[in-house]
Amino acid sequence: MRILNLYHTTTGNTLKVAERINQTLLDLGHKLDAVQTGRETEIDILEYDLVFAGSGVYAWLPGKPMQQLFEKLRAAYAQNGLIKPAAPRIPKKAVIYCTYGGVHTGINEAIPAVKYMGQLFDHLGFEILDEWYVVGEYQPEKIREMSLNGRLGNITGRPNEADLQEVEQKVRGIMRV
Repeated sequence: MRILNLYHTTTGNTLKVAERINQTLLDLGHKLDAVQTGRETEIDILEYDLVFAGSGVYAWLPGKPMQQLFEKLRAAYAQNGLIKPAAPRIPKKAVIYCTYGGVHTGINEAIPAVKYMGQLFDHLGFEILDEWYVVGEYQPEKIREMSLNGRLGNITGRPNEADLQEVEQKVRGIMRV
């Protein structure tokens, strides 16, 4: 099985989650490609049987590099006739994840980012196995106080080890399916 972990991180929160996914898969004996998105990212997600895709949440959406990559992929797949009416299922699966602070409305701020990323996979016919929402502290010093005063309470230090252990358990569960 070919596995990809495709992610975008700006502050390091999503990197922590991506690294735990990677290590868990390796511990389970799987090989994978881990790709952090950037301006020049070139990838064909259809080459993989299972894709983990994640990003931090920025103004309710994934990071710009992830958005740009997904736009480029959507356009290419549509042009090649791979996005079809009624999105017939293909034998491929995806897990979509994000890290978020939710200072104003909690998890509701993160849902659009995960749904945005999931749509590319859904349109291609992937089965979306799960959506993961992992709390992450605000990193830039100028907005660090948002880690203390938001709807989620004090999220300083998150994702913490308990959050990452939960991610690990979810990966192990997915790989048993």
